[in-house]
Amino acid sequence: MNILADQVRPKTLDEVLGQEHLIGKDKVLRNLIENKQIFSMILYGRPGTGKTTLARVIANEVDKKSFFLNAVINNKSDFENAINEARLNNEAILIIDEIHRMNKDKQDILLPHIENGTIILIGLTTSNPYIKVNPAIRSRVSIFELHELTPENIADGLKRASEGLKDIQINDDAIKYISTLSGGDMRSALNLLEMSYHSSKDKIITVDHIKLINSKPNLYIDASEDGHYDMLSALQKSIRGSDVNAAIHYLARLLIAGDLDSIERRLSVIAYEDIGLANPGIGPRLDSAINAAERVGLPEAQIPLAEIVVEMALSPKSNSAYMALHRALNDINMGKAGKIPKHIKNGSKDYKYPHDYLNSYVEQQYLPDSLKDQIYYIPKDNLIENNLNKVHNERKKKK
Repeated sequence: MNILADQVRPKTLDEVLGQEHLIGKDKVLRNLIENKQIFSMILYGRPGTGKTTLARVIANEVDKKSFFLNAVINNKSDFENAINEARLNNEAILIIDEIHRMNKDKQDILLPHIENGTIILIGLTTSNPYIKVNPAIRSRVSIFELHELTPENIADGLKRASEGLKDIQINDDAIKYISTLSGGDMRSALNLLEMSYHSSKDKIITVDHIKLINSKPNLYIDASEDGHYDMLSALQKSIRGSDVNAAIHYLARLLIAGDLDSIERRLSVIAYEDIGLANPGIGPRLDSAINAAERVGLPEAQIPLAEIVVEMALSPKSNSAYMALHRALNDINMGKAGKIPKHIKNGSKDYKYPHDYLNSYVEQQYLPDSLKDQIYYIPKDNLIENNLNKVHNERKKKK
């Protein structure tokens, strides 16, 4: 049984590794904790980034009664018991792991007590809460993302943990090697340290010994330079650059890491940002592939994802719609929005209904006067947009 991770789990804020953007000097969570003012929140991030640790530290630091439940494992009565205990204490912190998987019954029990302040919720999830967490919960909490730990963070944690292992002998090379293998996952690093320790007869841990007991591939090489988000970036840039072999390579590395959520989110962005109108059918086909991947789970999820990535890499590319929106947003942000023309306002009698005219088109102004000649959409040269642009050009000639 792996117990080292629990034995060395930080108990104070100053012991927590990484997350300087949240708990560094004068950062939001540190200030809230030091002021003893905690509000409901969701902490999300990759496995091993310290979500559970930070939640428990928050509860310890603000000195409030706390309960730890799992959204899947714990039943409805467990939630009711925690709420009753919270009432007796006027308020309590309820830490819920895997909050993205909490069903409606448990949610309905919690919501009024979050609303009235009896429960201070700290939800934990590896999934993006903006997508996976129910909006009713999401609207009542602040959301904080925990960043991947650096190799230096992991090394500091390993050194601290090794001090509690009797007679251990481990050099800096071995610590660095474990840090690199962990891919930013502190729990994984501690588990490997513990296994290395107990599988070594003389308690001497070397790089060679670690290699004997670890079969996990080194996905990220160096978490500071080639980490999780860099891998997603490499996947997107390979698809955007139409390099099918590189795209499959980075997909494979991400699949080995088992992070389906991140892969699916990034592919959804690519479908509309990079392929767009050049192949508008790619969005629905990607949704079908994602649904199939979710339905069958890993390892079979690799099959539909591989097929769609090949198609996306080889597909024609266009970011014309994305750039059109970017240009429009820029005008609006620069204060150039302008007034909506009167004839297209709601209920206007001067509006000309296009379907009453030949080819469902009639010439009239839609943009505000200050922007009436502005061009946002600039088509790219591909089959779909060339056909769309023929219609657009014919109407411009009539005008």
